Amino acid sequence: MYESYYGLNAKPFQLTPDPGFFFASKWHKRAMSYLQYGLSQAEGFIVITGDIGTGKTTVANSLLAEIQDDIFAAQIVTPKLSPDELVKMVASKFDINTDGRSKAEILKMLEVFLYDLSTQGRRALLLVDEAQNLPLESIEELRMLSNFQLNGKPLIQSFLLGQEELQPILRAPNMEQFRQRIVASCHLAPLTLDECKEYIEYRLHHAGWNGEDLFSEGAYERIYKFTRGVPRKINTLMDRIMLFGFLEELKSFDEEAVSEVIDEVKAEMFEPESGGGHSTSQPHDFAEHPENKTIMTPGGNIIRDTKYYLDMLAELVDALDDAISHKVKMTQYVDKLMKKKFKTYVRLKSTDKSE
Repeated sequence: MYESYYGLNAKPFQLTPDPGFFFASKWHKRAMSYLQYGLSQAEGFIVITGDIGTGKTTVANSLLAEIQDDIFAAQIVTPKLSPDELVKMVASKFDINTDGRSKAEILKMLEVFLYDLSTQGRRALLLVDEAQNLPLESIEELRMLSNFQLNGKPLIQSFLLGQEELQPILRAPNMEQFRQRIVASCHLAPLTLDECKEYIEYRLHHAGWNGEDLFSEGAYERIYKFTRGVPRKINTLMDRIMLFGFLEELKSFDEEAVSEVIDEVKAEMFEPESGGGHSTSQPHDFAEHPENKTIMTPGGNIIRDTKYYLDMLAELVDALDDAISHKVKMTQYVDKLMKKKFKTYVRLKSTDKSE
């Protein structure tokens, strides 16, 4: 409705995850790097967690959009599935008929499918979304599926994406074997104020916006404060703001216009008043004034100069990100080189046989 009014060729703030609108914030870049790294390793589990609406599914869809033909990828969104139900769902996602078959029969058929895939020079990838819904026994079943191997190489690899509740599940004492197979894990945090602004501008320009600044700095600050930097909340609010602008024939948005829309949304969606809980305000306070905080480590040591350690930790994280990115690129290069050499070897061997 508002697209033509603002000269857009697509809806910039739709709720359905679209890889074409993927915005790589610092944390989303890291999650994507971990997924690509895990993919290049062809073994182990990658775990990506994040609060509701932080973009876990968007990251997964972006990975699937870039995936090569030698990987047969399947994605499942999990309700509370028992181990038997999970095996059936996984098999069906790989186009295996499970009607009237026992779990043992399905597992055998799945093993044969994975083996045949491997003989074709391909492998299977399973992305499990909303993995926090799975009971411990079903997560353990995923680990058992990773035992399908050929010449010491796993025939199937799994990536788990879930809300923050997935973390304590994986920390359970009886999940030690699963934890040992986790190659990397990452938690998606909400966007910062600057990233929120960049996110909005990126999606607008990607949808065809070519005009001057559409929002004032005050408007961006109100959007960020209300959405707390959660991408899905930003999309929901921005869609309403753009519709409001169309109906009111606005050419730009200031803080007052955004506040009017926020008041409407609060009334309709029963949004709690700010300051109603500790959990949302405390992390922001710590982030803004880390030097005023004291931390006690699990060993009982007290750290007072927290800002120094946080800065040092941030530098270390950035260095690790660079190292992972470099290793991913190197692994991808070696992988392409090996595939090229293998094709040459097959061609020469077939030539020898024909002679």
